[in-house]
Amino acid sequence: MSPLCVQWNAAAVVNNRGLLRMAVANDNQQSRISKVELPHKLKKKKRVFILGGTGRVGGSTAIALSKLSPFLQIIIAGRNRERGAAMVDKLGDNSEFTEVNIDDFKSLEAALRDVDLVVHAAGPFQQVQKCTVLEAAIRTKTAYVDVCDDTSYAYRAKSYMDKAMAAGVPAITTGGIYPGVSNVMAAELVRLSKIESKVQPERLRFYYYTAGSGGAGPTILATSFLLLGEEVVAYNKGTKIKLKPYSGMLNIDFGKGIGKKDVFLLNLPEVRSAHENLGVPTVSARFGTAPFFWNWGMGAMTNLLPAEFLRDRSKVQQLVQLFDPLVRAVDEFAGERVSMRVDLECSEGYNRIAIFSHKQLSKSVGNATAAFVLAVLEGSTMPGVWFPEEPQGIAIEARETLLKRAAQGTLNFIFNKAPWMVETDPKEVGFGIYV
Repeated sequence: MSPLCVQWNAAAVVNNRGLLRMAVANDNQQSRISKVELPHKLKKKKRVFILGGTGRVGGSTAIALSKLSPFLQIIIAGRNRERGAAMVDKLGDNSEFTEVNIDDFKSLEAALRDVDLVVHAAGPFQQVQKCTVLEAAIRTKTAYVDVCDDTSYAYRAKSYMDKAMAAGVPAITTGGIYPGVSNVMAAELVRLSKIESKVQPERLRFYYYTAGSGGAGPTILATSFLLLGEEVVAYNKGTKIKLKPYSGMLNIDFGKGIGKKDVFLLNLPEVRSAHENLGVPTVSARFGTAPFFWNWGMGAMTNLLPAEFLRDRSKVQQLVQLFDPLVRAVDEFAGERVSMRVDLECSEGYNRIAIFSHKQLSKSVGNATAAFVLAVLEGSTMPGVWFPEEPQGIAIEARETLLKRAAQGTLNFIFNKAPWMVETDPKEVGFGIYV
């Protein structure tokens, strides 16, 4: 078992073969993890450089890291000194701010020379043509984690595999909450299905829900708009297919605290990476938001605006500025609940799911990214550029600890259960059997 001091309101059992089996019901209480006791090799101060640390994702990652480990020195990197100073005040003595321009390779390279790991949280990643931060990390032999949610960028990062291996640099791409934690959940579902029941995985589906902008504001709004300009890649029985973005609506039950929500097809990197790395022939991903009219608006944009317009970052930024006041107003009452559900269907009718739900996206994405950072610092990751589901990226024996760290404060965290066990309002029939 991992060396954690845990207050874990869950049923988490590891059998004698080290298999992860988690089922968290929470019963109207939040799961919590107290301060993590890190291994001895992290008892000296490590320096973590968070690019985009003044933003919502980078800032929440910094806060999560400061709570999980007092032994880390956190460098907040960004362009806004005032916001950087405010973040340092919040974090305390083990933090500092440095002004960095992501487009200035020389200054970025210089800034990374005395740090142990860089977190790239300066999105959006859509339509970005260069992996400048990863290249600088390899040049300076600095470990790397990004929160990329774009397929093209993620596979561009993977093209640096040989350079990262030669430099001895461990790197994780798509290491946030979704993709990221969702990939690890999927990897464990697939692994356990093969071991426990000797079945073959046939279909893997990712479902995501976030209320409003999830409190992330302009960045997630820009990401969503840019994704509407991308054809959706999915896989059907091993064949790659392309579908219209924000089509294929399904009404999915996300369980306690969230309920049933409409979700729509989006082009997300975990579809391709899970298909290739986990060997599942049919894979897709869907996303939905609230209030319901946001889904209508996203669908209308897909139908009314040319794809070329939605792929243009400058035009999308103009749209974001136009909609931002409305989004912020709606966020006040929509909240920022987030949920992800991973469904695995196998041969012989063997089906399993995992659900992760949290009241606040801003906190949960910080916990998730921090979990990846600590896994890399603790030696889980081999040199090279890896997706989260690859065992060379997050070692199988490190997945339990990563999921525990990421799932702190969750409303509902259920793992490796039959689908009927997570229904919001299950119906009891016959002899006490739920269907």
